[in-house]
Amino acid sequence: MEGVAMLRQLIGQLQEVLELYGSPPPAVSSNYFIQFQDQSQPTSQQQPIRWCFLNLEGSSFEDSCYNIIMTAGKSENLKMLEPGKPPPPKKAKKERNRGKAIAAATSSTENMEQDIWKEFPEDLFEAVIARLPVATFFRFRSVCRKWNSLLTSQSFSDQCAQVKQAKSWFYTITHENVNTGAMYDPSSTKWHHPTVPALPTKLIVLPMASAGGLICFLDIGHRSFYVCNPLTRSFKELPARSVKVWSRVAVGMTLTGSSGRSGYKILWVGCEGEHEVFDSTKNSWIRGGNMPPNIKLPLALNFRSQAVCVEGVLYLMRSEPDGLLSYDMEKGIWKQFVVPVPAHLSDHTLAECGGRIMLVGLLTKNAATCVCIWELQKMTLLWKEVDRMPNIWCLEFYGKHVRMTCLGNKGLLMLSLRSKQMNRLVTYDLWSREWVKVPGCVLPRGRKRQWIACGTAFHPCLTAVA
Repeated sequence: MEGVAMLRQLIGQLQEVLELYGSPPPAVSSNYFIQFQDQSQPTSQQQPIRWCFLNLEGSSFEDSCYNIIMTAGKSENLKMLEPGKPPPPKKAKKERNRGKAIAAATSSTENMEQDIWKEFPEDLFEAVIARLPVATFFRFRSVCRKWNSLLTSQSFSDQCAQVKQAKSWFYTITHENVNTGAMYDPSSTKWHHPTVPALPTKLIVLPMASAGGLICFLDIGHRSFYVCNPLTRSFKELPARSVKVWSRVAVGMTLTGSSGRSGYKILWVGCEGEHEVFDSTKNSWIRGGNMPPNIKLPLALNFRSQAVCVEGVLYLMRSEPDGLLSYDMEKGIWKQFVVPVPAHLSDHTLAECGGRIMLVGLLTKNAATCVCIWELQKMTLLWKEVDRMPNIWCLEFYGKHVRMTCLGNKGLLMLSLRSKQMNRLVTYDLWSREWVKVPGCVLPRGRKRQWIACGTAFHPCLTAVA
């Protein structure tokens, strides 16, 4: 206790000094207030005396004294708190290190901006941008005019051509908002809600086909065609058709080259066999000749099924007789294939995967309903079942009147399954044979789940021009 006696003597001397130069703190028996002050500070700038409460009775007295003496010796200025206030908490070592790291990163970033970024090679910059996820483009194009101008750059288009194509996206129309579309990205499982200002707002336009990142729209009155890249809002209204057809038509779309910048062709065909082809390189419709006499007219086209393209040849579904119609977009030749559909099949549509022609539909027997996948056998011209939806999912359809719409038919399918009590969206990968449930489509700042009416699949491409 020798240290206690020395400290008591020191406190007594401090009290005597305070009695001479200022009012001392209230007298206490065993607890004292100590004040440290930087002696290098001028007397005129001295702050009001602040007192620290020191407990001399506690068992940790010697440790407390040691800590106070060491702190005062290191800083030469120990600012004490008001009586009764605890000392400020010390920052953890991790937080201090994190602050130093942020400061270092900020200074290094500033150095990089000055020393490196201003001389960053333009071709390398475009190569990096071309390999970013497609969804980042919505923020990317709003950064500056230079970044936005990359869309029309031939060098940037060449960089994009070297990148492996992403999974197909889906452009859909909902029952509640027929004049606006919703895009689904299966890689991030997120919905996007783009706006295409050039699309007519007073007409209902429906997506009919797609190729190379471009989507072909047709108004519900079957009068006007539109082509649009929903990512870049590149838009074009096609010239009026030379043949006036007011009935429903089937539509197909192909590329004339390897990308959307090289041009595209659009085919429409009516039930009486009338048809035209639009060539974007000529910006005009070309009227086709008569169909071969072996093709039975009128055509009972399956308008629920979108056309599929295999090596420049479009395939359409027809009935009476059941089978396929094909049209070679280069040679202008029509062919017909009689292919009977499986029994008990409904809401069926064509699909394509790696050059193979597929069929997807609802198979209903008694009260059980299931989604099945078939592949066309080229030698026998028969459909062979290759997969079906998991049984545990199909149990939800039991005893219900289910309808199905296929919203995309290029490698990755999106199926809309609905009844009075149900509304489901699922995707099916024709390559990996994987079934995945799709989250509901909800508008921004909305809560109500949207019902999908129709749609089409498209390959997201930033450089495709309408």
